[in-house]
Amino acid sequence: MRNNFVGHLYHALHQNGIYTFRDSEELKKGDQISMLMKAIKESCIAIIVFSNDYASSTWCLEELAKIMECKEQKGLTVLPVFYKVDPKEVRGGRESYRRALAKHEPKFEKDSKKVKRWRKALFDAGNLSRWHLNDGDESELIQRIVMEISTHLDRKPLHVAKHPVGLDSRVVQLKSMLNLQFDDDVLMVGLWGKGGIGKITLAKAVYNDIFRQFGNSCFLANILSLREGLVVSSVDRGINLVQDRLRHKKVLLILDDVDDLREEKWFGNGSRIIVTPRNKYLLTSHGIDLDHVYEVKELDDGAACELLRKHAFLTQQKLKIRTDLMDSVLQHAKGLPLALEVLGSFLRGRTEHAWESMLNKLSRIPDKTINDVLKISYDGLEENEREVFLHIACFFKGWDSEYTKKVLDSCDFEVAIGLEILIERSLISIEHNILQVHDLIQLMGNGYCEPRMPR
Repeated sequence: MRNNFVGHLYHALHQNGIYTFRDSEELKKGDQISMLMKAIKESCIAIIVFSNDYASSTWCLEELAKIMECKEQKGLTVLPVFYKVDPKEVRGGRESYRRALAKHEPKFEKDSKKVKRWRKALFDAGNLSRWHLNDGDESELIQRIVMEISTHLDRKPLHVAKHPVGLDSRVVQLKSMLNLQFDDDVLMVGLWGKGGIGKITLAKAVYNDIFRQFGNSCFLANILSLREGLVVSSVDRGINLVQDRLRHKKVLLILDDVDDLREEKWFGNGSRIIVTPRNKYLLTSHGIDLDHVYEVKELDDGAACELLRKHAFLTQQKLKIRTDLMDSVLQHAKGLPLALEVLGSFLRGRTEHAWESMLNKLSRIPDKTINDVLKISYDGLEENEREVFLHIACFFKGWDSEYTKKVLDSCDFEVAIGLEILIERSLISIEHNILQVHDLIQLMGNGYCEPRMPR
C-alpha cells in the first residue's frame, strides 16, 4: 500500500509540473548509488514517506541520514509523511523501528557511529510536524502535499499553448471578474464551456498574468482523475485541499476538473479561486453568482482562421490552399480551439487533394461531434504511431516521458519517431518532461482501447 501511495504522489507531482526524483530499488545497485546521493544534495525539497517497515532497510536509513544532513547544512526543506505509523514510533525507536534497528546492530559494531547517525536522523525527522495518515483519505492528503510543495517553490509560468490565439481579450475579461483591486474579500470564480473550448488554456493564461501578486499560488490539474485512481476511505470527507496549510493566507488557487466545492472562508482576504467544474450546476448549487461565472465561447471567425493557419501551414510552405477548403475546415471545427489545433496539425504540409479527401470523410458523418473530428487525425496514423498513442492515452498520461520511452521501447515500438509524429499532430504534448493528453483526446483513445480489453 505504501508503494501505491508513493506512486500516486509521484504521479500527482509530475502532473502539476513539479519535477520529482523518485527513489527505487534499482537505484540502490552499483553505480546508481552516487546518482541517488547527488539527487538528494541537489534537491530543494525532500519528501520522506515513513511506514512500518521503513527502518528495516539500511538504504532507507542511509538516505534519511543524508537528507537530514542536507537539512542542517544546506537548508533542505524536509516534509515527512507518516504512512500508517505513529510519529512517536519513528522518533522514539519503539515497536517495529526498535526491532529493525536492533537487527542492524550486529552487522556493525555495537553503538557504531552509523547506527547512532540513523537513530538521530529518525529522531529529528520524527519531530518534524507534517502529515500523519492512518485511515484517512489518501487523495486528500496527496492534494495537500502538492499544494504545500507548490507554495515552497518559486513557480515558473505555466505552459499555455503553442499558439495562444484569441486569449488576450479573454484574459482581460476574466481578470476584471476577479476584482483584483480589492483585498477585503475572498472570491471564487467559475469557468464554464463545452469540451475543447479552451477553459484550461484560459485559466493558465490568467494564472501566469497574476500569480506574482499572491504570496501563495497553485494550479491543481485533473483533481477528479486523481481521486478516481485512489481508494477513498470516506466519500463524505470530500476534497479538503489546503485548509491546514493556507488558512487565512492570501492565495491564488486554480482547481481543474472538480466535482465538489468547499467553503472559501478558510482563505485569507484577497484570495482568488478559479474552478473549472464538470458541470455548470456545481457552480450555481454552491452559491457562485452568475456574475462570477465566465462562459468560454467559441472563437470568432477571425481568431479561428488565424489559429487554423498557424497549425496548418509551415513557415516556408509554398503550397496554396483554396479559400473554400479553409472555410469548410472552419465550419467543421465550429470555433473549438482543440478541433482547430488537431485538424490543422493533421493537414500541415498536405496538398489540396488531401484536404478534399479529409473533408469528404467528415461530410459523410451525420451529426458529428468533436470526437468524430479527433478520430480523423487518429485514423491517419500508421500502425506504430497508433499503438504508441493508445498506450500513452490509456496508461501513461501524466507519466515521465523518458520512463515511458523505455517501457514502450521494451515492447518493440518505434517510440522516438512515434512521439515526434504524435506531437506534430497535436495528439499529445510534453510539458516539463511529462506526457500530456487532452481529456477529449484521451477519451477518444479509450474508445479504441475498450474493445481490445479482456473481458
